[in-house]
Amino acid sequence: MTSTPGAKGPLSVLLYSNDSDVRAHVRNALGDDVDGVEIRWQDTATFGALDELVKNQRFDLIILDGETHKVGGMGVARELKNSVYDCPPILLLTGRAQDAWLASWSLADGAVPRPLDAFELQDAVRSLLTQDVVVAER
Repeated sequence: MTSTPGAKGPLSVLLYSNDSDVRAHVRNALGDDVDGVEIRWQDTATFGALDELVKNQRFDLIILDGETHKVGGMGVARELKNSVYDCPPILLLTGRAQDAWLASWSLADGAVPRPLDAFELQDAVRSLLTQDVVVAER
């Protein structure tokens, strides 16, 4: 079941980064709800775990760190968009604002550059969960 802000039921968000500080920053910036709708977080640091989760669960949003080592979020986004039927929106965390073209190549639905800003993250998540496409640029 897919939820949207304002709808009943929790939102399921998958967060992929091998950097625990990035995961903590994103979770702290977004909190445990979006516009009063609970977020149920699922974090993973490895591509193998992410792949398994995507195969076995449905998510309302996937947040990928483009700077993840070994298997970066940009390639993962492109793979998911090409292989997962009815793929949920994907938010890509890029290394810098100039990487917006790479986010576009990755087929991600939105992107937020580093340094990560809590307000930009919140706006991007809200937009993606209401089906607006956003690429944050500075």
